[in-house]
Amino acid sequence: MGKKPRGANAGNKLLKRRAKARWKDPYYARKTLDLKRKSDPLGGASQAKGMVLEKVQLEAKQPNSAMRKCVRVQLTKNGKQVTAFCPGDGATKLIDEHDEVVIECIGGNKGRSKGDIPGVRWQVIKVNDQSLKALLGGKVEKARR
Repeated sequence: MGKKPRGANAGNKLLKRRAKARWKDPYYARKTLDLKRKSDPLGGASQAKGMVLEKVQLEAKQPNSAMRKCVRVQLTKNGKQVTAFCPGDGATKLIDEHDEVVIECIGGNKGRSKGDIPGVRWQVIKVNDQSLKALLGGKVEKARR
């Protein structure tokens, strides 16, 4: 493109030029086309409830060699399945199959996975309406279902 128009009536042309250029910004395009809500299993929400289907262990990415404890969760709102990380020492012992859990975003860059856990974008924060942190600290006991 050449120079910007600078005449007395150039405002309309500048507006059109700016509108066209904004689509080259990935953040603008993603927000305007509402792609986060469409592609997100949680549907744009910050947290979601789900049922634990199974416990899984994922291998950490290089150079680490740990087995990260995760759970497969089926969301109640839309039936989609996601893998959620269980933060804390011994957290998987407190989570059983068919428990109701609340998951939230793990806080990676641009909504992606964080740290050395490949493809895991969510973490468990509540088990049967009890905070996972409180359960780990021994402040509350796990509710009987």
